[in-house]
Amino acid sequence: MSAREEEEGAPATRPGSRCVLDMPGPLQWARCHWRRLVGGTGGDQGGQRRCRYSSLLPCAGKSSRSPRLARKHRMVVPNPWPFQEEHEKFSGAYVNNRIRTTKYTLLNFVPRNLFEQFHRAANLYFLFLVVLNWVPLVEAFQKEITMLPLLVVLMIIAIKDGLEDYRKYKIDKQINNLVTKVYSRKEKKYMDRRWKEVTVGDFIRLSCNEVIPADMVLLFSSDPDGICHIETSGLDGESNLKQRQVVRGQAEQDSEVDPEKFSSRIECESPNNDLNRFRGFLEHANRERVGLSKENLLLRGCTIRNTEAVVGIVVYAGHETKAMLNNSGPRYKRSKLERRANTDVLWCVLLLVMMCLTGALDHGIWLSRYENILFFNIPEPDGRTVSPVLAGFYMFWTMIILLQVLIPISLYVSIEIVKLGQIYFIQSDVDFYDEKTDSTVQCRSLNITEDLGQIQYLFSDKTGTLTENKMVFRRCSIAGFDYCHEENARRLGSYQEAGSEDEEFADTLSGSTSNEATPRADGGRTVPNAPSGSKPPSQPAGSSGAVGSGQGAGDVPSPRQAAFSSPIETDVVPDPRLLDKFSQITPQLFTSLDETVQNLPLETLYIADFFIALAICNTVVVSAPDQPRQKIRRPSLSGMPTRSLEEIKSLFQRLSVRRSSSPSPAGGREAASAVPGALVSRLPLFGRARLASPAEEEESSKRPRDGPQGASSSACCGETEGRGSDPGLSNGKVEALAGGPPASGLCYEAESPDEAALVYAARAYRCTLQARTPEQVTVDLAALGPLTFPLLHVLPFDSARKRMSVVVRHPLSNRVVVYTKGADSAIMELLSPPSPGEASLEKLQVTIREKTQRHLDEYARQGLRTLCIAKKVMSDIEYAEWLRNHFLAETSIDNREQLLLESAMRLENKLTLLGATGIEDRLQEGVPESIEALHQAGIKIWMLTGDKQETAVNIAYACKLLEPEDKLFILNTQSKDACEMLMSRILRELQKTAPARPGRTPSSVDVPQPPVPRDSEPGAGLVITGRTLEFALQESLQTRFLELTSRCRAVVCCRATPLQKSEVVKLVRGHLQVMTLAIGDGANDVSMIQVADVGIGVSGQEGMQAVMASDFAVSQFRHLSKLLLVHGHWCYTRLSNMILYFFYKNVAYVNLLFWYQFFCGFSGTSMTDYWVLILFNLLFTSAPPVIYGVLEKDVSAETLMQLPELYRSGQRSEAYLPLTFWITLLDAFYQSLVCFFVPYFTYQGSDIDIFTFGNPLNTAALFIILLHLVIESKSLAWVHVLVIAGSVLSYFFFTLAFGALCATCNPPSSPYWIMQEHLLDPVFYLVCTLATCVALLPRFVYRVLQGSLFPSPILRAKHLDRLSPEERTKALKKWRGTGKTGRVTSNLAEQSAAQSGRRPRSAPSAVFAMKAATSCVVEQGDTSVCETALD
Repeated sequence: MSAREEEEGAPATRPGSRCVLDMPGPLQWARCHWRRLVGGTGGDQGGQRRCRYSSLLPCAGKSSRSPRLARKHRMVVPNPWPFQEEHEKFSGAYVNNRIRTTKYTLLNFVPRNLFEQFHRAANLYFLFLVVLNWVPLVEAFQKEITMLPLLVVLMIIAIKDGLEDYRKYKIDKQINNLVTKVYSRKEKKYMDRRWKEVTVGDFIRLSCNEVIPADMVLLFSSDPDGICHIETSGLDGESNLKQRQVVRGQAEQDSEVDPEKFSSRIECESPNNDLNRFRGFLEHANRERVGLSKENLLLRGCTIRNTEAVVGIVVYAGHETKAMLNNSGPRYKRSKLERRANTDVLWCVLLLVMMCLTGALDHGIWLSRYENILFFNIPEPDGRTVSPVLAGFYMFWTMIILLQVLIPISLYVSIEIVKLGQIYFIQSDVDFYDEKTDSTVQCRSLNITEDLGQIQYLFSDKTGTLTENKMVFRRCSIAGFDYCHEENARRLGSYQEAGSEDEEFADTLSGSTSNEATPRADGGRTVPNAPSGSKPPSQPAGSSGAVGSGQGAGDVPSPRQAAFSSPIETDVVPDPRLLDKFSQITPQLFTSLDETVQNLPLETLYIADFFIALAICNTVVVSAPDQPRQKIRRPSLSGMPTRSLEEIKSLFQRLSVRRSSSPSPAGGREAASAVPGALVSRLPLFGRARLASPAEEEESSKRPRDGPQGASSSACCGETEGRGSDPGLSNGKVEALAGGPPASGLCYEAESPDEAALVYAARAYRCTLQARTPEQVTVDLAALGPLTFPLLHVLPFDSARKRMSVVVRHPLSNRVVVYTKGADSAIMELLSPPSPGEASLEKLQVTIREKTQRHLDEYARQGLRTLCIAKKVMSDIEYAEWLRNHFLAETSIDNREQLLLESAMRLENKLTLLGATGIEDRLQEGVPESIEALHQAGIKIWMLTGDKQETAVNIAYACKLLEPEDKLFILNTQSKDACEMLMSRILRELQKTAPARPGRTPSSVDVPQPPVPRDSEPGAGLVITGRTLEFALQESLQTRFLELTSRCRAVVCCRATPLQKSEVVKLVRGHLQVMTLAIGDGANDVSMIQVADVGIGVSGQEGMQAVMASDFAVSQFRHLSKLLLVHGHWCYTRLSNMILYFFYKNVAYVNLLFWYQFFCGFSGTSMTDYWVLILFNLLFTSAPPVIYGVLEKDVSAETLMQLPELYRSGQRSEAYLPLTFWITLLDAFYQSLVCFFVPYFTYQGSDIDIFTFGNPLNTAALFIILLHLVIESKSLAWVHVLVIAGSVLSYFFFTLAFGALCATCNPPSSPYWIMQEHLLDPVFYLVCTLATCVALLPRFVYRVLQGSLFPSPILRAKHLDRLSPEERTKALKKWRGTGKTGRVTSNLAEQSAAQSGRRPRSAPSAVFAMKAATSCVVEQGDTSVCETALD
């Protein structure tokens, strides 16, 4: 089963029928329609329509321009004749099919890009400085020089955005110029037209393997049953085929739909991004309406498969298609580190303001002391002098311009470049490559790579994330008897799927088969030959490069393997006992209606119904693997009606949606009478068959078998059954049935692996699903031969009901039968209640239910996924009553989903339990090791799953989420008060065994606590069910729930809905203020992934919904350990140190200007040239930190994987703490003081000019800043040395050239020949060397002492990288000496797993299961389960 929503039907009411929604009774509903029909006859003139199509009208007398409804619906009119006027009014107003994913055009690129860039506060700040420098009173630099930093930053970002947008433009152009077949009214045939020229209302004809250009309603399919198969891998990544069907009434046409004769109109909902919903109706010229659902809609981007030709009418085009509305592009999140950096930028702004205020105040004081000295206080041209207060005010803004470098404008550009480099190296890591899926890690969010190194809580789905999502049929229980399939278990234990030569050989053979689409010639409908030919390899399948090229469907791709069809999933070895019983099914058992078969064995009937349910209760598509769909059309038994209650259904259709007594669309087919004939009255077979008890059945069959209490696993697996026949019969049948697929070579395309596993299991017992159409399902059932079940209704699976049902008419009994499969928690509540009238029958049902429940519990303890199978036999009267109500729900407009849900629940009750299945979903490779490493890294892991409690707990032990020595607390209650009491009791228990850490109080739960070391003591695990989780998430219990979970090393939430998953993540993230990561593989994990700080999607068996909503995508869960422990650690450490370095170098350099103000009267004068001042941070010192941020490795990847506890430094943000930031600024102040005053005291008393004094300052500052980075680097590669040397050479080259060529570039100052003279002066070298050594000496000494006396774990790990392999191994053993004993138990479990060939279930030593139940102790193997009762 797959958790999906099936939106069926469509609004079947007419304009003016608003009253239908307000009159729930059928009589009132019919009366309202009758009044509308009678009242509307006078408005019909000659069959002309009097109603408008702009909206659904409320009630009679209202205006057709209802603004509320007009926004909710759209009218699609065929293009254009004979509806030229209407088409221009409606369809002509909609967008065409041209798409444009680019942001910019040639005209708006500059203004729009600037507008977006100036959304950043830093850019606005520097723009303000540029404008301010144009004010003459506060001008500090030459106007052009001030603009340079801002222009460089804006230009770099603009070039990057432009290149990215141009790449999108080329893709858009290629897609828009693809070619498809569109009907031309002028040419009276289908013509080649570009995709961008397609409009709403056009008729489009597609061939096999062509891509759908726009969302269109399916009007014709070459399939005789009106079926079209599509592959949605281009939309959601799912490779399995899906069925779409022609609009009801169109499938009965004998030939392809003729656009010239098509006079119907379509009214549907407005464009939206819901891929699983489509509502509308098609209205014919006679005003008859036919509902439309998503089953009639072909979505843009999907590919036609296994269908020769289809025709549809476009309803959504271009950016209004569902695919484009779901295309949101890369996600943008603001990382925690970036938020911290923005806060520190504000601190720098505050520091800048304080320095400018100091300069302004001191400048005013300076002028006040020399107010009468004209040399310092130059008067204005009119003779007035500026007061010291006003001069100080002007100086404040001058200092803002002078010291602007304090704010690192190049920081944001550097961060973007560094993150792009980090993403490149992550995606280039070969360890992330998965050969099976031919995929590697995807970085979909470009700006949160550093968050991967700070994760504290990990929320994981189970199925498909921790497990392979390859469902393998393992066990089943039918009529209370367990069948353990021992041979199948042994096969799975020794199965080696990877590298199978047979599989590769099969792929080679299938790859050589062609898949050409040919016209039908066998009783199908007429299909005109579509032109075919080759296409350029750059074009997608089914598209051509230019109009009029004559190319239709492109080269047919090689056949692909169906989803969920690997040998491990398809090869099922039958159980000999069950196979022996299955062989008793004979035609006489069902066709003999006399009294001699009154005592029919119930178990045989249960077995037949069980496998019939497995085969037909699904949505599996049956097709041939290499050719277009080959129908296996099985005629029904003679005299059997092909459709049930057709007249009843037609009656309600006439009452609701028809004005005239026009015949039913199926009028040409054989129809059943309203009251079925003799067969219905003759054969209540399943109702009158005497239900023999298991004991009676055993006695009659004379076989040794389990008694009522003997259906346990040990009894099943420990005995073999033999009949009076040859003992080798069963084994022979097992070998015969355990082979490959049947000779028919059918291919099953399932929407979920569960469905595929059950269908393959049924096929192993020769209950083979052979064909499926919208109206019937054909099953080949052993000796009975092909059986065709008329398919009356399909009630799809949804997360609310947790089950799916099919309603069929049994071809042998002619009874309406409902087959249901679903979760045991949902099915068990719907079984028939005890009835005093049939005591023996009810007693037997209760016995079967109890034994099946025990089997379910046993399956769950083995880690199997469980499903219950049930059925219900309905009389024609009961079915007619339900059909009437269900049709009302299908044809409603408002509240339609709720009405359909209620209708399904009315049908799915009083069920008869047939049995249960156990499906194994094996753990992915490397999951236990990855979870153990993440635990050691201090990450708390929660498993959120929809499976039942026992299955979830077993998987948690198997994947080492829970350890055998952990105390397990089970929180399972039925009321809020009981939940609160249980949590209080568990908290008291935890406080006794593990007292709270110092300073920990119950109210401190909102403060994130450091994770408890894993090897310190046995941890605690918490298991909570979905019902109890609903109580725990309520506001009054949230604090206590979080405190409880914070004391547990792992939490398992079972039976959790998708909404509960997201609420749990949101609660932990918001209240604990921790970094969260959510990982999942299915659509039900999307909300959880989007809520977490980092969302990771697994590109597995469930399609790409999770991947499309994620920030990162991996192919296996085991890749998560390296992604976090290695790349996450590196990204966080690199970026943290780079950001701190940017703050350091800017503060250190700008303080040189600030110290100089004390010696120039705070006049805003600079001791260096403005060009050197601007380019120092922008050019000379910008490249080394960028290279550092991309390539720095403080510890090797091998060491990080071997020592996961090193990851905790990132969780505690040790690389970038507020204290670290202020220490860095203090160090920058100290180094600037040394760099300024060493040259100052050296040249004090000399006659050097201002620029000659400033040149050694700049040179010494350059060496100090670059060597500071060398001290902080943990690994120096040749790239680092090359970039640092390039920075030094570029500085000297610029200053030498500038001093030689720009003597008058910035008058009155002149840097002429200054650097050339200093290079010949020994004092210059002495000053630079002395200033550099003294400035860096404290940091160098601190790093030496830190590495020698009190090394951090990172430094200790760095030391391991320098050791020889032998010394390194010894050092690692010594490092892990304390935690070695804690892993002895898990190592023993791994050894036993290797010996047995199966995954063992690691039982907990003590499980404290706290429930509101009677106190008891249950011995279960070697596990003691203690249940504590509550009064």
